[in-house]
Amino acid sequence: MVYYQPNALDRTFAALADPTRRALLARLSETEAISVSELAKPFAMSLPAVMKHLDVLTEAGLVTRTKSGRTVACRLRAAPMQEANDWLNRYQRFWNDRLDQLAALLEENPCPPPSPSQQALHQASPSSDASTPAPQESSPPGPIPKK
Repeated sequence: MVYYQPNALDRTFAALADPTRRALLARLSETEAISVSELAKPFAMSLPAVMKHLDVLTEAGLVTRTKSGRTVACRLRAAPMQEANDWLNRYQRFWNDRLDQLAALLEENPCPPPSPSQQALHQASPSSDASTPAPQESSPPGPIPKK
């Protein structure tokens, strides 16, 4: 049996995959620290549900929580997102290079104009505007089953 151990990048993308968790991170980015109850106020979900989302974000290393008395404060920790951004940038460069190559190829070999037969395929038939489809009549309703 194969046991899979997710790495930090996997946990980061898994945490960012949920829109609620992304919204929590957005709220955390607006302030230095915020209590869990304040953080949960705008969400239409229970406090335990928000806590579960915060658990995922904490396990991914995106949020740190500190307890002072009965208050738990949350802070954004954006370092794991930098690693995810670096990973995505590699592929952005890959696709930018590929698209630049495609653009250069198209500039060297422009597409010929369409032939008359190809143009005719894309034009509507002149008779199609004059004809109107016959109205469809519905069938009468069937018998009503007895209860």
